[in-house]
Amino acid sequence: MFKPNVTVACIVHANNKFLVVEETVNGKATWNQPAGHLEANETLIQAVQRELWEETGLTLPVQHFLKLHQWIAPDKTPFLRFLFLIEAQEQFETHPQDSDIDCCHWVSADEIIHSQQLRSPLVRESLLCYQQGERYPLSLLSSFGTPFN
Repeated sequence: MFKPNVTVACIVHANNKFLVVEETVNGKATWNQPAGHLEANETLIQAVQRELWEETGLTLPVQHFLKLHQWIAPDKTPFLRFLFLIEAQEQFETHPQDSDIDCCHWVSADEIIHSQQLRSPLVRESLLCYQQGERYPLSLLSSFGTPFN
């Protein structure tokens, strides 16, 4: 049975800047949106809020669903990545809780689009989705049954 990795990510935008997390992968500093894997017993929204907290120390409300990306990594690992949006009122100071995150940066769209240090092509693609302006209500995604909290 085919079992892709299910991941979540969020675009965090404030004052024309976007929040990226920096982590070292194979000795190289890479940028990503706050992102990670869906865990058992959590909804997609819970997963993206948990990842945001772990990677940035921020607790912010998720406002919109942007896109579902299906991607196969160069090592042939399949992913389904649910992308969400947070429009923040200000650029908050970050305090990563996850030791894998080196630091966070507020950067421009151009810095992301032209960066050579993106964790995957989905980082750039996610920003381009944001720029297209399509937003979907969170109600598009539904969770039911147990053991969701």
